[in-house]
Formats: sequence, C-alpha cells, structure tokens
Amino acid sequence: MDFTSRQLRAFLLVAQHRNFSRAAGALFITPSGLSVLIRELETQLGFRLFDRTTRHVAPTAYGTEFLGVARRCLADLDAATARIGRSATHAGQSLTLGAPPLISANIVTQAIKEFRAQQPNLRIQLFDASLTTVRQMVEAGKLDMGLGTFARGPGIRLTPFLRSPLIVIHPDKDPAFRRASITWSALKGEKLISLYPHSPIQKIINKHLAEAGIAPTQTVFINLLDTQIAMVEADEGIAIIPSFGMAACRNRKIVMSRLINPVVEMNLHLISNRGKRLPPGADEFAAFLKSFIARWAGRAGLL
Repeated sequence: MDFTSRQLRAFLLVAQHRNFSRAAGALFITPSGLSVLIRELETQLGFRLFDRTTRHVAPTAYGTEFLGVARRCLADLDAATARIGRSATHAGQSLTLGAPPLISANIVTQAIKEFRAQQPNLRIQLFDASLTTVRQMVEAGKLDMGLGTFARGPGIRLTPFLRSPLIVIHPDKDPAFRRASITWSALKGEKLISLYPHSPIQKIINKHLAEAGIAPTQTVFINLLDTQIAMVEADEGIAIIPSFGMAACRNRKIVMSRLINPVVEMNLHLISNRGKRLPPGADEFAAFLKSFIARWAGRAGLL
C-alpha cells in the first residue's frame, strides 16, 4: 500500500470530528483538499471509509476496523521519528577528540572533566592513539579534532596551543647529569631512545642533531613518548622530548634538563579537517582547551 501519513492523519481527524470542515481546519487545509486525501486513501485501500450525507459523516464498518490500524501506524511512526530525532540531537552534541596517550592522560582527561562541569550537554569522546593515527582519522573525517605535535598539510586546519621547548631526560644515576640545561653537542656519544623517524617530533630533533654534528650510532626506536620515558628510567639510554612530557617524568627516577644552543620549541597544535563541519560547541570547547592548557603549563612549571 502506497498511502501517506498525511492521508492517515486526515482519516483519523474526520473520524474524530465527524465533520469535514472541522477536520480540515485541524489539518490546516481546505475541506475540498481533505476530501481529495480521503478519496485517494479509499481508492488505494479498495473500500469506503465513511458514509457521508450533507449533515452526517460516520465511519463504515470497514472504516471502523481500519481506525485501529491507522492509529497504530501513526503511533509507531511518531515514536520512531521522535527517537531518531533525539539521537540526531544527541549526536550534534557530541565531539570526538584524538590525542596521543601521554597528552590524553596528563592534559585532556582533566580538561574534559572541567569542561563537563560547565557544559554538561556537550559530550567529549576521547580517542587515544599515535600522532600518525590521530592525524589520519582527522583527515578521513572520523575524528572532529586532534591534539598533538603535527606538521602542516593540505586540508588540515592547524591551531597552535602551546610552545613547548625540547628537553633531554636522563636516568637519575649520575650527579653530573643534574643540570638545569645541557647543549646539543654534549649529547655526542649518548645512546638515544628515539621516536621513529617519520614522527613530526623526531624529524625536528634529527634536524638539530645533524646540525650539532651528532650522528647517533646507538638508537632504540619507540612509538610513544610514554614508552620513551619508561625506557629512560630503566637506564636504557637518554631521550629528547617536548617539555609537555615533564608531567609524565615526575615521580620517576629521571633527570630533566633544558636543551640549549639552540633552544628549540615545538608547537602543541589542535587540528581539524577543513572540509568537515564541526559539531555545535566545538569552538567553545577549543577555546576552553587552549585556556586550560595555558593554565596547566603554568602549574606544571614547564621549562
């Protein structure tokens, strides 16, 4: 049967009012327009729905039987429409954010908690993964935003949130390493625990190592900053990391020194896909996150 919800509503209103003029007014159409809807429905069903005279309108026996069917159909349709509408509204109030595990654990989780206290209707879904995975998911439109150290690229909107100088971390076993700063050239001969060369962080580090005349011969490659830090504490070597990693180094047997000559700073960026429309509340959360990170950096005493 190819009848419409409008035809069913017209039928129910006529059955309720027993009058075409009043039913037409309730449906906001003319009586003649209502008559057309009822005739079309009767033609499609193959039976008359109403007995009509100039003074009287009443459902036929078939029309009375069809009343229950029409009510159930419209009730199911209205319930489904309302349910899907609620889901669509809820989806519009959800924001997906990706970040590497270190940034997720030390920055983003607390930021989400504070933001939720102010804006409980915007649900932030956090996805923790490597920088490469986060970027790929933003580019594919699977994540609304990503937070990390990213390079520029086509189709990506890049917003700097924090300038983070590079530091070197050593296992805390030699008082000679307990210095506030250390030069790049002083790293010659050290065993380096590095991120893989394709990492945006490692590309910058390798550039400055080369400029300092250092060609590491002993290098261990790691995917994540968290693992780098744990490997240093285990006395497997030293590592160069952005200072936003300091929070993960505290309470570990690790010495942190600022790298100088030159001082090299990296940007912590928020990225989004230029071709994707961000959900409502995204700009508000981004502004809050930038402010939160500035406050967090001050409390953390980043070098």
